[in-house]
Amino acid sequence: MKKGCMLYGSLFIVGVLLLFLACVAIVKAVLNDGESLRGDGVGLVELKGMIVDGQETVRQLRELKKDDRVKAVVLRIDSPGGVVGPSQEIYAAVKGLAKVKKVVVSMGSVAASGGYYAAAPATLIYSNPGTITGSIGVLMKFSNIEGLMDKVGLKAFTIKTGKFKDVGSPVRPMSDEERSMLQGVIDSTHQQFIKAVAEGRRLPVEKVRAIADGRIFSGEQALAEKLVDKIGTLQDAVEEAGRLGGIKGEPELIRPPKKKTRIFSVLTERAEQRLEQFSGSDSGVSLDYRLGW
Repeated sequence: MKKGCMLYGSLFIVGVLLLFLACVAIVKAVLNDGESLRGDGVGLVELKGMIVDGQETVRQLRELKKDDRVKAVVLRIDSPGGVVGPSQEIYAAVKGLAKVKKVVVSMGSVAASGGYYAAAPATLIYSNPGTITGSIGVLMKFSNIEGLMDKVGLKAFTIKTGKFKDVGSPVRPMSDEERSMLQGVIDSTHQQFIKAVAEGRRLPVEKVRAIADGRIFSGEQALAEKLVDKIGTLQDAVEEAGRLGGIKGEPELIRPPKKKTRIFSVLTERAEQRLEQFSGSDSGVSLDYRLGW
């Protein structure tokens, strides 16, 4: 009798466990981080805020590139720009994706500087009439607090291995030689920006150079300058992407799987960012593509 009860009890536990695993499998299949039960559709990636690290955007673009259900991709940009390197990485990812799938950019309230850089190689660019875009240019920002330190009686000393190692130091004037060196870096990066826009938009380099002085444009002005292709909303961009991807009717949106983040990694990353803020970068210089309001 006892053995029978133990057997039934064991079978009951096994049954409950199997039911639980089945429920987990069903939920995972439905959510699937990414919708395995869906059919063909249009991928959607959002690029928002300052561009300081392009890896997540690049990852999402690559995920959609590999997904056979995704017939075209919409990149929604709402960004004033950011750091040079990440902007170039996103540009390269968009360019690579556009070689195998149609990429339609939808500009939100602002898609300027690095935000426009990322949009340039897309198949088509949609902008709202009042979107702020353009700002094709590069800047460096420096501050000098030498006078303030003198007033409070503070002195700073630097030991360095080369004459340019502390270029941009806020506690001493910048020399003409340093200014010339930094201007060379700015000019080189600016030329990269101009070339990227000219190639992405299939425009003459000289035409791009003529408007690459940091000026901003409304969406309507950008259309006249051929920096964008059409005036329209996000929905217009999605529908256009669907047509380009050969999808009949209203296309279904497919978002890339969310990145699985461990809390320890988040805390570690934030701690590193805090340390960088307090210690400063190695060179003390930050190159930005951004609006200098």
